[in-house]
Amino acid sequence: MSVARTGEFGLIARVTARLQVGPTALLGPGDDAALVAAPDGRVVASTDVLVEGRHFRRDWSTAEDIGHRAAAANLADIAAMGAGPTALLVALCVPPGLDVRWAEDLADGLAAEAAKVGACVVGGDMSSSPTLTIAVTALGDLHGIAPVLRSGARPGDVVALAGRVGYAAAGYTVLSRGFRTPKLLVESYRRPDVPYPAGPAAARLGATAMIDVSDGLLADLGHIATASRVAVDVTRDAFEIPRQMRDAAHALGVDPYQWVLGGGDDHALAATFPDTLALPPEWKVIGRVVEGDGVTVDGQPYKGPLGWDHFR
Repeated sequence: MSVARTGEFGLIARVTARLQVGPTALLGPGDDAALVAAPDGRVVASTDVLVEGRHFRRDWSTAEDIGHRAAAANLADIAAMGAGPTALLVALCVPPGLDVRWAEDLADGLAAEAAKVGACVVGGDMSSSPTLTIAVTALGDLHGIAPVLRSGARPGDVVALAGRVGYAAAGYTVLSRGFRTPKLLVESYRRPDVPYPAGPAAARLGATAMIDVSDGLLADLGHIATASRVAVDVTRDAFEIPRQMRDAAHALGVDPYQWVLGGGDDHALAATFPDTLALPPEWKVIGRVVEGDGVTVDGQPYKGPLGWDHFR
């Protein structure tokens, strides 16, 4: 059954019936607006938009996969501020001929990813559109701590990474070449494995700056460097290339470090810390903050792609 036959309010009813209201939602979907608890008194908010053909393809991923990806892109931003995610708002623009089951599966993916961090989908909007578009807004709570900004890095800090980088970019390349394996890489593109708890933990530990690695490690570290008015030097040997990635890179004629240093969509967290801190195991040191500007690799300018640019 198409969404046109179901109608706007029928589609809303079918989608919201699949959503569970979490502990932070005082009032979920069904009224003019939702009501979300904000015990801290401050609300962290972030929005991302995913457009079919630009950010996802239905022949590469299921609707549930895309729901996970859309939620993860926003929830990771909340974690990168040192906050705990509380709720998602979703705006969905769909072609009238879309199968209603696709929208239901999308809702399942959104809800499942949000549930990983105790959040839930509390509302949104729907519209007809020739281009399938998903816009997600995430809300979060700081639980009484200061937010970790991009602007706090200082010379002498170490740069550390929680999560993995390069996997989703490798999966994207594999899919774009018409392959569906290695599964590790393809599934990493379809559903990011985000280290959500590492964000608030880093804030409590004393991180001086932090960012969600969504567009590419070097590009996103460049945002920290610019905001903090420092330079960042990354150590290439800090990254271990897994066998599946190395094999795929060899078969496809790609330098795997292009995926690791310039690939996005894994939503790892990169942060800077005073070098006097003992970091927990989930944070791996990958470089240092130094005087200057820009980002280098082993002290030299990087000649490969730095990351994703939506307008290039």
